[in-house]
Amino acid sequence: MTEYIFVFAGTLVLAIGATPLARWIAPRLGFMDQPEARKVHLHPVPRLGGVAIYLAAIIAALLLGKDYLLALGSILIGATGVSFMGLIDDRWGLRPVVKMVGQALAGSLLYASGIYIGLFRHPVLNLIGTVLWVGYITNAINFLDNMDGLAAGISAIAAAFFALMCSFSGQYLVGALSVAVLGACLGFLFYNLNPANIFMGDSGSLFLGFTLAAIGIRLRFPDNVNFVTWMVPVLVMGLPIFDTTLVIISRLKRRLNPATTPGKDHVSHRLVNAGLTKREAVLTLYVVSFVLGLLATFVTEASILEGYTVGGLVALTGVYGLWRLERPPFFKQP
Repeated sequence: MTEYIFVFAGTLVLAIGATPLARWIAPRLGFMDQPEARKVHLHPVPRLGGVAIYLAAIIAALLLGKDYLLALGSILIGATGVSFMGLIDDRWGLRPVVKMVGQALAGSLLYASGIYIGLFRHPVLNLIGTVLWVGYITNAINFLDNMDGLAAGISAIAAAFFALMCSFSGQYLVGALSVAVLGACLGFLFYNLNPANIFMGDSGSLFLGFTLAAIGIRLRFPDNVNFVTWMVPVLVMGLPIFDTTLVIISRLKRRLNPATTPGKDHVSHRLVNAGLTKREAVLTLYVVSFVLGLLATFVTEASILEGYTVGGLVALTGVYGLWRLERPPFFKQP
């Protein structure tokens, strides 16, 4: 617990201190998010906040010592790679296929280092499952970065629940990484809550998505069976998964490319369409993510019947949400 407090406090202070510096540097290096019809902000906003998040988490990792780096080195290397790729995209732009290839390589690195989904008997299936999970969650957090404070807040909630679960099962190293992500996100949120004066950009959202995806894989629950606990990280990351699934389905129905088509068609935008303010929409999604985290915590100790009852009810609710959010007042066909 002392180590957790040290890591949390360190990353929190580093993020609080580094974010204003990133905000000052951003316009001088051309890292500005210009207002467009598809975006919710009306003035240019610096988008170098992801570098502050990344540096806070990485510096905390370095301070923990070589044992930590050896145990979780592949996560930090992969997270560094996708974050750097996001930084390039923020400044000059990258084709979606390039980012997908980079994410696949980072996911393959996790597999090669022994951090992989172990649900299947055949190694190839485990490799495919690992790469798909990493790619989906990484892009889900990137997609979720569409309203002030949303991606950072949801990532903080997910990291908090991962840290809690790690403390219960004695996984202190991956727990420390979770706490580092939590502190970095909360420090950044000082400046990113509505009205935000800095955005994280792809460098931050891709870093957070990859790191949370890797933590979800690394989690172990020795007191329960994999047949139940596989759904724990899925529930914790349930909101980003739902939002990305909704956007993909909605855009495909409209014969649009989900990867390259921008638009105000995310869950947050649809809640605003229904009458909520932007702050209320973000806070509502915080509550949803927190409830999913509580359900995931219950599932860590649940029996097979209890676990699949919870999972089934969440899945049914999600299917209903996909149907309802495609209709007025949440969404009107353009």
